[in-house]
Amino acid sequence: MGDVSARLPHRGARVAPRPASSSPARPRWPGARHFAALDLGTNNCRLLIARPQGDGFAVVDAFSRIVRLGEGLAATGRLSDVAMDRTVAALKICAEKLKRRDVTLARSVATEACRRATNGAAFVDRVLAETGIHLDIITAEEEARLAVLGCHALLEPGTGPALVFDIGGGSTELVLLDATTPVPRVLDWHSAPWGVVSLTESVGGGKAAPMASGAYERMRECVARSFAPFAARLDPANGPLRLLGTSGTVTTLASVHLGLPAYDRSQVDGLIVPSAAMLAVSRQLAGMSLAERGTVPCIGNERADLVVAGCAILESILALWPAERLGIADRGIREGILRRLMAGTR
Repeated sequence: MGDVSARLPHRGARVAPRPASSSPARPRWPGARHFAALDLGTNNCRLLIARPQGDGFAVVDAFSRIVRLGEGLAATGRLSDVAMDRTVAALKICAEKLKRRDVTLARSVATEACRRATNGAAFVDRVLAETGIHLDIITAEEEARLAVLGCHALLEPGTGPALVFDIGGGSTELVLLDATTPVPRVLDWHSAPWGVVSLTESVGGGKAAPMASGAYERMRECVARSFAPFAARLDPANGPLRLLGTSGTVTTLASVHLGLPAYDRSQVDGLIVPSAAMLAVSRQLAGMSLAERGTVPCIGNERADLVVAGCAILESILALWPAERLGIADRGIREGILRRLMAGTR
């Protein structure tokens, strides 16, 4: 079927982050050197190590690996031995980086997979014993607030309502903001039990094109039902609507939209894309077989089986909040943790 990016319009603007002075992260640790934030999700393990710089921070080291901790969780309710082994191996690399960088203060959080799994607490104990990393299983509400804290600077300027979303591996968080102040105020939030892993495993997709098999519409229906309580509370009439997404789904789709041969954070983080263009990418990918998606740059075999579920979730969000443009953030929970640590809070 060829490269989907070659058939899509390569359009997009960029929004400049707000000045550092608007950040709540004024460093209160004058003698501190390095801080670290680790986010263990259902699909990814991501570490960020940074040092205070002005009112913000400068990244000194990072690590990211797809570990698929939640693989099989939908069927068994437990984290599998294979998935836990993969994740511990990645966390050992993180532990070595923390030691080598002489980190002053760190926080490591685990999200939906550990929240949902019956052996989530036992896994946390194993991680501590084998790596020295203490994972804090956070609530969906704290996950949403950390994501907003980490990425809100990329919201487009304006006075209209703002919705920030985070499509994860096991859940999707939606946060409605009053973004008229330098630090946005959370008006409402919702956590849906569908992420790219949980939705793929529950609905399936197989090797055929999800659009042709009906799997894509079944995904859409599942997500729409889970969004219904939040949708009933929304009043998107007061425009213009602002929308910002932080997740592997939106950064991957933005990369495909731009036609990038390989992922480049500098071109994606802060990008503003017409929503219609992102919907076009989603529909094109949902019309491809698993093998065809594996040949698309920035997706490859590693993400080919999960990306369609992300497309279905994104399309459901755009139906819920029909903003004309979508902001893309390659930042979120880890950055939110770092800002809290450097502000002297957890």
